[in-house]
Amino acid sequence: MTKILITGGAGYVGAVLTPYLLDKGYKITVLDLMIYGEDVLKKNPNLEIIKGDIRDTELLNRVLPDHEVVIHLACISNDPSFELNPTLGKSINIDAFSPLVEIAKKNSVKRFIYASTSSVYGIKKEKDVNESMSLEPLTDYSKYKADCEVILKKYISENFTPIIIRPATVCGYSPRQRLDVVVNILTNLGYHKRKITVFGGDQLRPNLHIKDMIQSYYLVLKANKSLISNQIFNVGSENQKVIDLANITKKIIGEDVILESTPTNDNRSYHISSKKISEILNFNTQFTVQDAVLDLKKAFDEKLLVNTLENEMYFNIKRMQSYQLK
Repeated sequence: MTKILITGGAGYVGAVLTPYLLDKGYKITVLDLMIYGEDVLKKNPNLEIIKGDIRDTELLNRVLPDHEVVIHLACISNDPSFELNPTLGKSINIDAFSPLVEIAKKNSVKRFIYASTSSVYGIKKEKDVNESMSLEPLTDYSKYKADCEVILKKYISENFTPIIIRPATVCGYSPRQRLDVVVNILTNLGYHKRKITVFGGDQLRPNLHIKDMIQSYYLVLKANKSLISNQIFNVGSENQKVIDLANITKKIIGEDVILESTPTNDNRSYHISSKKISEILNFNTQFTVQDAVLDLKKAFDEKLLVNTLENEMYFNIKRMQSYQLK
């Protein structure tokens, strides 16, 4: 049975990925600070949960032996959370990275899958932004993601296979819910306030249903080494205008939802092509933005998510402000 370490395995994506891989027969160790709750993951005989910090190299040396794969999700996620404490963000998102990779390789980890971000490209005018294009990150969060990619690729060897994933903005329901990413924001506001305000609207945003995100990790996990070694894969679904996302949300949540548009100075557009992962690993998205909105609406209807306009657990920056991680 393949043993996998998932850093950040109780986070927004990890909380869906971990049970999925357990169901597929993998043995999972989750290393997570658990600052968004310790009841996110259900008990499982093949799951070990370690509350800990990826900056703790002694802990990593104790944990990593006998693991064949690392899926590295842990980070201070998104620009506002990073900018809240840049020193903290740097210590976790870049300074801790080389030691983690070195310890993984020293302990005979065979495959290291790194969650980067599609924002490493910055703003591109080209229609299809693919993996061969230059990186022009606009923020320190994205810059450190790009820097980690460079670091990881240096460690490739016959017995150590690095893979880099550049996901679009993930959306949809998770047991560790985020309501601070675009589709989830629109759905939460539409459902609870019956009003959505769009700033600008013509900006493109690449989106990806969380279940498709999980599927991409699974495909990389089980792929032949020759197909993935030292490869970079964009993973996205639909590049859509923010105003179109708002209209999709309104249609599903209810026609009584008021939709307003207001000018903005931030008209940055982001878009990516996922042609490469489709051709090499036969990745095809199965879910849409509409599905993500429907999943969230169902969670709201069933009271799986409560006090969603105020509860800091759903908003990374609010939680980071109160938790005061150092």
